Amino acid sequence: MNRVLLKDSEKYGGKYVATKSFKDRNVFSYGREPVKVFNEAREKGVKEPVVFYVPKKGMVQIF
Repeated sequence: MNRVLLKDSEKYGGKYVATKSFKDRNVFSYGREPVKVFNEAREKGVKEPVVFYVPKKGMVQIF
């Protein structure tokens, strides 16, 4: 099972990205504001975009 969400995660570090689904990892939109990222993906034809934050390389996250 591949657990990597994005292959170019360093490119998107510190930003939100929008994909079609967690299986389709093509990025349709990205930026610093999640609502804008979502709306831009919708404008590009993605019916229900999946938007998530990509942490910067080396950033520690505690869940």
